[in-house]
Amino acid sequence: MEKARIILTTLALSLAAVTPAFAASSTRVYSSGVLVLVFLGFCALVVVAQLIPAITTLVGMLKGYAENRNRETAETKTHN
Repeated sequence: MEKARIILTTLALSLAAVTPAFAASSTRVYSSGVLVLVFLGFCALVVVAQLIPAITTLVGMLKGYAENRNRETAETKTHN
């Protein structure tokens, strides 16, 4: 049992030491042009522009739900 533990420990340590050799090389720096950044910025702008009406609609729906719920609660209290 002791021999198996030593073998497994040795194997685990050797694999842990070898793993970073398979890492991707990070020596290459971002080299895309300015047009790529402009395009990505435009895409981000489109997403943000679509979020504003969606959030406004969501807030309106929540307000309407709250008002409707308050009205139903008031009607229930007056009928009882």
